[in-house]
Amino acid sequence: MTKTESFTSRWALLIAALGMAVGTGNIWRFPRILATNGGGAFLIPLLIFLFLWAIPLLMVEIAMGRHTRKGVVGAFGRLMGRQATWMGAFVGWCTMAITFYYSVVAGWCVKYLIASATGELSGVDGTAYWEGVQTTVWQPVFFHFVAMAACALILYRGVVAGIERASKVLIPALFVLLMVAAVRALTLPAAEGAGGPMAGLEFLFNPNWSDLLNYEIWLQALTQSAWSTGAGWGLMVTYAVYSHKKDDIVGTAMTIGLGNNSASMLAALAIIPTVFAVLPLAEAQSVLRDSGPASTGLSFIWVPTLFGEIPGGQFFMTLFFLALVVAAFSSMIAMLELGVRIFMDFGMTRQRAVTSVAVGSVVLGIPSAVNLSFFSNQDAVWGIGLMVSGFFFAVAVGKFGAARFREELIEPADNDFRVGRWFDFAIRVLVPLQFTVLITWWLYQTATSAEAWWNPFGVFTLGTCLFQWGVVLLIFYLANNRMAAATLGDEPATG
Repeated sequence: MTKTESFTSRWALLIAALGMAVGTGNIWRFPRILATNGGGAFLIPLLIFLFLWAIPLLMVEIAMGRHTRKGVVGAFGRLMGRQATWMGAFVGWCTMAITFYYSVVAGWCVKYLIASATGELSGVDGTAYWEGVQTTVWQPVFFHFVAMAACALILYRGVVAGIERASKVLIPALFVLLMVAAVRALTLPAAEGAGGPMAGLEFLFNPNWSDLLNYEIWLQALTQSAWSTGAGWGLMVTYAVYSHKKDDIVGTAMTIGLGNNSASMLAALAIIPTVFAVLPLAEAQSVLRDSGPASTGLSFIWVPTLFGEIPGGQFFMTLFFLALVVAAFSSMIAMLELGVRIFMDFGMTRQRAVTSVAVGSVVLGIPSAVNLSFFSNQDAVWGIGLMVSGFFFAVAVGKFGAARFREELIEPADNDFRVGRWFDFAIRVLVPLQFTVLITWWLYQTATSAEAWWNPFGVFTLGTCLFQWGVVLLIFYLANNRMAAATLGDEPATG
């Protein structure tokens, strides 16, 4: 058996983990979700759920990966018993299914970066330009391939020469870019009739306390926290395989969560004051809430239009899309590595695994590249599927024993902070409770929507989610023993 590579230091693991968490969702999704859900009020439940959902699950993932030294499929099989390997396979599939269309988004980012740097985006109508890109089918497909190839080349070089070196460049660069963009946004002059950057800050940090009585804001905050931090995706299981035995688990999980939220706030500071500096108050709020086709409204439709109206707009716009590309690539590297690690556990070499995962992802991502309805469907199905993935991690710890998991897998690490029994309560009670509430709310929303809930081929229906989940779960359940034999061999379970 070949020796598994390891990150060279705790800092290397930490910065790679930050790259995993900080992605396009911080820049592309967060400002719009915040604006749609009460502005400043949204930040309060977001912070609460960071400690009630994201950080506990990140600790679970790090401990599982470091303890089992397996990707997410083998980690579930070894921790819970061979009969539970299918659960790890479902977690892995959810993340890989997202990767197929996430690379399409990364491709859009690359296209817009080139267009902004060359001046092609200057003075354009954002909607017309977006429609022009999408009607020329070759462009989304080509840039989807470019994004996938770039990340695959990094992974091909291995953990240290590939993931670690790329993360050490990408993540500091991303935070610098976001800070420069935020400072520029806050110093913009207000256009005639506009509220100015200070109106954006008031919108961002002056909560309407009555909004906290709206249950939907709390549910959206939980969703954003879960998806944005990468908690429950299996990504930190993968990276923890390459960690050292005494690496800090608690501090790493907290740094990922707080660092991710910091990146989101920097992105909000770069975008929201800009919108308020250019547009009148009512129009600014409307623009921030505009999701656009496939949730592209703010970043890919309004940013070119708005930045064209501010001093130095082309430079600022190029800076924005460069940050978006860096964020997309840092997260996509982690998502692809999840699949690579699974294939390596099945006996493949890294080079063959990278090639297989990259080629398969390019092919399976083409439908999302050429059809926005398919893109939106996959985003809905597997995005919600991540809630199931997070619940599976709580189930795994419950079977192992929450207190035993903490005492044997987390506390022996050189942690800067003690975990305490709150971890046991969070994993045994709070995570399952949050999952139940979120899924129940989603079931109600989809069942009462205008679209026929039972339609297995609808875009956002309950039927399409249950149909696709059911097919995947059935396949993995039937293949459970083969997957267990391939990834675990004769190894006994530790649970």
